[in-house]
Amino acid sequence: MSASWKKLWMAAGAGVVSCVIACGGSGQPTSASSTTAPPATSVAAPPAAAQSEPAPPADQTGGFDGAKAFDQVAKIVSFGPRPPASDGIHKVQEYISTQLKSFGCQVEQQDFHASTPKGDVAMQNIVAKAAGTGPGIILLLTHYDSLGSVENFVGAEDSASSTGMMIELARHLCAQKGPNSVWIAFLDGEESFVNWDKDNDHTYGSRELAARMSVSGELKRVKAVILADMIGQYGLKIPKESDSTKWLADLVWKTADRLGHKDVFINQEVGRIDDDHQSFLSRGVPSLDIIDLNDYISAGYWHTPQDTLDKISPRNVAIVGYVVLESVGELQKKFK
Repeated sequence: MSASWKKLWMAAGAGVVSCVIACGGSGQPTSASSTTAPPATSVAAPPAAAQSEPAPPADQTGGFDGAKAFDQVAKIVSFGPRPPASDGIHKVQEYISTQLKSFGCQVEQQDFHASTPKGDVAMQNIVAKAAGTGPGIILLLTHYDSLGSVENFVGAEDSASSTGMMIELARHLCAQKGPNSVWIAFLDGEESFVNWDKDNDHTYGSRELAARMSVSGELKRVKAVILADMIGQYGLKIPKESDSTKWLADLVWKTADRLGHKDVFINQEVGRIDDDHQSFLSRGVPSLDIIDLNDYISAGYWHTPQDTLDKISPRNVAIVGYVVLESVGELQKKFK
């Protein structure tokens, strides 16, 4: 993902990554910089990673099993780097599809080719579908690819955290049937190949999915889109993104407040964040981005080899999964 007007400089000699993000509201920018440390090993986290903030029991989170979700995050990370068309992403694609089918989800593996600065690249979106009794669709999104331009980047927060969470949500939601179908799309090609700010070098998977659903007529059936991206870090504080549809953000934040998690879904707004939800917003579909980008930049881990499993809190993955699950329930009631 990228913040509006974000600029990223990498000085190879000094190993410095500096990011500047233009915020909304006051228009005052926030900034963060970090010095890149030597590449870290990332196949598995120390045992303490899952114990320092353990996931609450599933009976305290509406049936969403945070421990299982964290295990899914760890599994995605264990495959190593997963940029588009890599051996790593092919293994992840097979794993995600197998998991979804084991839950009884209808699964579509949507292959496509994207024109990128690196040439034509084969990609795949994976869509799990839980049928509803009516024609409406509630669409959940996450990307599962990792940034390929940073060596040894496994993307535990960006994007294994949301991918693992969505796999566990699929296990829960594919066993239900509500007034609206629930689709969970695992998107390829969110990260840029060369430069996010040039030639639409980003969000290939979400743009493909939105276009495909527009041609088929399915986009008109979508009641709401909820994107999750970077939702597992310690100290998680998710603000409202200014471009997200207000009524949808209000519904999710009120749900979080009702569940006792306004410390995670905070009453604060940040400026536009360019992310996969924009592909649907631009087509007039109510859409929301659930993301804590600024804090991960401030911590110095974003788009560095230090984005590893030990940075992920099972508790926070569980909280976000619970809030999204309950928000889907609220949307089912709203559009029954």
